[in-house]
Amino acid sequence: MKFVLATRNAHKAEELKRILEELNLDCELFTVADFPGAPEVEETENTFEGNALLKARALAKFTGLAAIADDSGLCVDALNGSPGVLSARWSGALENVDRANLELVLEQIKDVAPENRGAKFVCAAVAVFPNGKELVAVGEMFGNLIDAPIGENGFGYDPIFVPSGFEITTAQMLASEKDAISHRGKALNQLAQQLSEVISKD
Repeated sequence: MKFVLATRNAHKAEELKRILEELNLDCELFTVADFPGAPEVEETENTFEGNALLKARALAKFTGLAAIADDSGLCVDALNGSPGVLSARWSGALENVDRANLELVLEQIKDVAPENRGAKFVCAAVAVFPNGKELVAVGEMFGNLIDAPIGENGFGYDPIFVPSGFEITTAQMLASEKDAISHRGKALNQLAQQLSEVISKD
């Protein structure tokens, strides 16, 4: 079965492909880049699941293939769950977006005591089929935020996020280590189980 990944973010596409390929699904993966003219989808929903479904539905309709999409973000306790679904555009910056978003969050929590810097990454991963069938899975990774970025791996808020039970940021982890505990890894593992049942029936 052929699937197209509904993301224009190169880092995210790489991570999605890596995780899905490691799950040994009997499928062929494409990205938005393989389909010139694919629609840009504005993320107008107020939930991760809603935004992921918007993207997957649009791409499934455009390509005629089953589409896999995710929406994810950082939810900070001290910021009442923000940036949440606005994580990718929290700062409003047009250049060096990841860095600008990260620096804004650090500025917003600078007066928060370390013990009150709890946060979690949330990911909703979905698959939408041309026949209208939809699958949804959600994963979470809990942890704490630190004062300054550490690590060169990962992307987004990874350099300031230390997962529960660890003493290093997700930006210091190897890709395989992060995938094993990450919100996206958990969501895609759940989604893969659902997809394998669909694939086996076809």
